[in-house]
Amino acid sequence: MPTPQRHGLILDFGGVLTTPVADSTRAFCHREGLAPDAFLDIISVDPVGRELYKDLELGAITQAAWNTRTAPLLGVDATNLIGRALADLRPEPTMLAAVRSARQAGVKVALLTNSIGSDPYDPYEDYGLDTLCDAVVLSEHHGIRKPDPAIYTIALEAIGLPAQECVFVDDSPRNLTPASDLGIATALDTTPAETIPQLENLLGIPLH
Repeated sequence: MPTPQRHGLILDFGGVLTTPVADSTRAFCHREGLAPDAFLDIISVDPVGRELYKDLELGAITQAAWNTRTAPLLGVDATNLIGRALADLRPEPTMLAAVRSARQAGVKVALLTNSIGSDPYDPYEDYGLDTLCDAVVLSEHHGIRKPDPAIYTIALEAIGLPAQECVFVDDSPRNLTPASDLGIATALDTTPAETIPQLENLLGIPLH
């Protein structure tokens, strides 16, 4: 096994270690009789819904409170709303295998994600993050969320590596810019077939 060119891999969660988030939320909207992008529009376009989702990611409100306050905006039942919206989210096996390969080669792995609480729905339950990652940085625990540069610094400190030693992977282009500004190499996640070769090139090791 060759020696890695970089020794840190920092990963987003939803859409990187999982199947695409939008696929799950669109399936939810279909089940609820909503327009396909109604859920995504509420959390990213609607001013009230956008602010509520921001508060959720910052840990300013609980997941249960978010469910109760967001449901009327969508016109749906509040019971485990975010769990229902993400019910079709699944682990992305090829990416998870690549991450394990990187760690076995001596690369430190950190999860860096804008989180959504864990009660009543725990999105991380089936991912074995305690064995997959050396560090887990959830936005709700720090009151900071991507793309705030401060949370990338927290992730670097959590794995004890300088920016130049790390690669950051996210499926949102706006989240890559602050990492790049800090000197972290970045990869935009699209599909495992496209993302994994990028990581192999940036880390300098095979990931299969």
